[in-house]
Amino acid sequence: MGMNLEMIKAKVSKLKDIYRKFDQKANEAKKEQACEKGCGFCCKEAGSIDITTLEGFAIRDAMKALPRSRQKSLTKSFQQEIKKREKGIVVPCPFLMKNNACMIYEDRPFSCRRIYSTHVCTRQNPPMVSRQVMEDAKLTIKALQELDITGYSGHMSYILYMLSTPEFLDTYLKGECKPEEIMVFGKAHKIIINKMVV
Repeated sequence: MGMNLEMIKAKVSKLKDIYRKFDQKANEAKKEQACEKGCGFCCKEAGSIDITTLEGFAIRDAMKALPRSRQKSLTKSFQQEIKKREKGIVVPCPFLMKNNACMIYEDRPFSCRRIYSTHVCTRQNPPMVSRQVMEDAKLTIKALQELDITGYSGHMSYILYMLSTPEFLDTYLKGECKPEEIMVFGKAHKIIINKMVV
C-alpha cells in the first residue's frame, strides 16, 4: 500500500510520540547531565548520526521552514559531507551553527536525542550515558524501525541524499521494499533495511 503526504504526516506524528516516550523515561537520568546549550561536542565528534527514512522526512520538513539561502547552503554542506565521509573524514553536523546551537533542535533525530553525558566531554573523555538510558534507547530504535518498516536506516547525509533521489523516493512512497535498488550504495555506506533488522 502506498503512502501520501497525509500518511507521512501521521507517521511523523507517531515518530514524535516515540521521542516523547523515550524522553519521559530518560528524564530522571538526564537530571545529572553536564550537557548545556553551546557545547556541540557530540555534533562535532559523534561520527555517525544515524536516522530512519521517516526521520529524514521530518528533517526535510524542518529544512523547508528555514530561509531559502540557508536551505541552499545546507544542501551544499551535505553534499560536501558525503564526499568527506567517503574519504573517512568525520565532519561536524551541517545543522550545527557557529554558536554551537542546532538549527533544527526541535526536529533533531533520535541519534541526537539519546546522547547526553554526566560529565563535560573531551576526545579523551567521551560521553558517559547511564546503562538504563542505553537500554531504553535500543528499544526506541527498534520502535522507530518498526514504524518505518519499509524504510532504511543509516547516516543522515546518506538518507537525505536517498530522499532526494526520485527512484528511491517513489519506491518508498509506494510502500515497497526493493533492496536491489540501493544494493551498491547501501553496502558502501552501511545503509540497513529496517525490515531486515526488526
